[in-house]
Amino acid sequence: MAVDDTTTRTDATAQRVLGSPALRREGRAKVTGTARYAAEHTPPHCAYGWPVAAAVPRGSVTGIDDGEALALPGALAVLTHDNAPRLGEPDDPTLRLLQSPRVPHRGWYVALAVGETLETAREMARALRVSYAEEPHDSLVSADHPELYHPEQANGGYPGDRETGDFDAEYAAAAHRFDLTYTLSPLHNHPMEPHAATAVWEGGHLIAYDSSQGATLVGQTLAALFGLDPKQVTVVSEHVGGGFGSKGTPRAQVVLAAMGARHTGRAVKVVLPRRELCSVVGHRAPTIQRLRLGARDDGTLAALGHEAITHTSTVDEFVEQSAVPSRVMYGADGIRTGHQVVALDVPTPSWMRAPGDASGMLALECAMDEVATELGIDPVELRLRNIPEREPDSGKPFSSHHLADCLREGARRFGWERRDPRPATRRDGHLLLGTGVAASTYPVLVAPSTASVQALGDGSDPSYHVRVNATDIGTGARTVLAQIAAEELGVPLDAVRIDVGSSDLPTAPLAGGSSGTASWGWAVHKACRELRESGGSIVTVDTTSDVQSLEEYARHAFGAVFAEVAVDTVTGEVRTRRLLGVFAAGRILNARTARSQFIGGMTMGLGMALTEHSSLDPALGGFVEKDLAGYHVPAHADVPDIDAHWIEEHDPHLNPVGGKGIGEIGIVGTPAAIANAVHHATGRRYRELPLTPDRVGVLLVE
Repeated sequence: MAVDDTTTRTDATAQRVLGSPALRREGRAKVTGTARYAAEHTPPHCAYGWPVAAAVPRGSVTGIDDGEALALPGALAVLTHDNAPRLGEPDDPTLRLLQSPRVPHRGWYVALAVGETLETAREMARALRVSYAEEPHDSLVSADHPELYHPEQANGGYPGDRETGDFDAEYAAAAHRFDLTYTLSPLHNHPMEPHAATAVWEGGHLIAYDSSQGATLVGQTLAALFGLDPKQVTVVSEHVGGGFGSKGTPRAQVVLAAMGARHTGRAVKVVLPRRELCSVVGHRAPTIQRLRLGARDDGTLAALGHEAITHTSTVDEFVEQSAVPSRVMYGADGIRTGHQVVALDVPTPSWMRAPGDASGMLALECAMDEVATELGIDPVELRLRNIPEREPDSGKPFSSHHLADCLREGARRFGWERRDPRPATRRDGHLLLGTGVAASTYPVLVAPSTASVQALGDGSDPSYHVRVNATDIGTGARTVLAQIAAEELGVPLDAVRIDVGSSDLPTAPLAGGSSGTASWGWAVHKACRELRESGGSIVTVDTTSDVQSLEEYARHAFGAVFAEVAVDTVTGEVRTRRLLGVFAAGRILNARTARSQFIGGMTMGLGMALTEHSSLDPALGGFVEKDLAGYHVPAHADVPDIDAHWIEEHDPHLNPVGGKGIGEIGIVGTPAAIANAVHHATGRRYRELPLTPDRVGVLLVE
């Protein structure tokens, strides 16, 4: 749905539409409630499913008594491993639901109750009597766990372990050696829209309305699971209320809805209860990270060692790539990075905004702050001295690298020159005040995509229809893609109509890894250019060959985050007074939505630093914090003054539109900037996040 946009250009100035702060195209639909999300599609005779989670941390189901549940008025079916539709072998084993009695962790789904109404389905689920054969379990990771191993690969296909130069020799010979350990608890994605799906079978064709970051992948997965040709599956993800990675791969709701619909012959809607999300949609795995830095007298690094310990599940291996950012960020003669992981009886971890970089840069940037403090070097200056000329791990030249500009511009805007470097010197009554800085990085990712554009109208009043299976998860993808098309076609923004969010559209990759706009935008740009140059009426393009022919450069976005905090010496509470981020992320395609993404990421980083925390109960084997009352995400009052800026960066080695992706870089440096500010305020070094009052207060009174 298009809205009036005061930034729309005339024909003569259409070229300047890209980069302008154009209003979101779907904004009016969202604020008026006409935008329809997955749970708001209700086909005729729609039934409702309610999943049943395992109540033991490990074992197997020995029996399910569904007599009382099926006796309820409006009860339709109870699906279990005995009667559920048989599924094919998916790439993701977490989707092999109701196929066996095995229970790999607490919260694993063991049944689906289907009723005429949501209330009926929920009562049916409560009435089921499930018996188990429970087995001993292990759910806690530790640095000395006997079953730790070195994985071959970490998430993203990165080698599990890497070394350049001779780390041991460089570290042993360094004038100043630091051996530091940082700990981060598990963290959970909590998008406002629950994970929901509505599925219906129509003459052998499966239609699913799913809350997903990628309808193409969901459609392909459903086809494999149910033995269908991909053309027999349509997945619609028109509006998605956030994901942060938890909707980046197909999740239980769409599989259960499709199974329920096939079993009952009815449309079935499944909305996962928020209290169960921690067990079934992935999480950021806990990490224990050891940083060993060897520095010269001038603060330049001779050795950099980064070892990350984390957990995965017995269902599937997922290794958070926390040590990988240390292969990119700073130069050193010897760099050793590695991962260790242990398979435990826990839910399978998965993507959460900036996987690897958010947790890894927390440790690296806090360690850099400790080096700066010990050597008496300004933290901004220390980072400037360690910026490499080439990517340390690969030796490739950077396509562009403006971290130094981000640090200097951020320091200027923040007023860093007025900072007293001495810790615990600023007070405001019973509050201790401090400032901190951290750098950030995120890789530039791009994937092949297809798109089509059709010319409509006549020459005097041209309009265009762009079709691409992009997914708008709240980032403004519709708007930015329309801007790309309008600029390339040389027309006003409102002359472009765009369709996204359906697997029936030209195939496109998911919205994840800050790669969406770069990938989809490349295809849209190419299609529009070919249409304009050919003078035809419709063009469909594929960017596979273009992406594969990219030159060998190290492509990364960079940034710097500055924070000011107040620490209450009575309660131990930490409040962030100011947050400033300055980023170098290629060409900014929409100033309005870009600033929103940067600020959103920084706010999420604040939650990672101060409020968001999860824990596994060693006795029960499940997560304790299961809702927004126990798992504290930041609210408006937690972020009184936050601002984001960017460096104008021209990078000719990326893609035709020149963007690097901005959805994740904002979170990366923020937790460390806040933690470093807390040290500056208190003089105490905290190496375990989040910095909750109980942790901060204990050290303050020691």
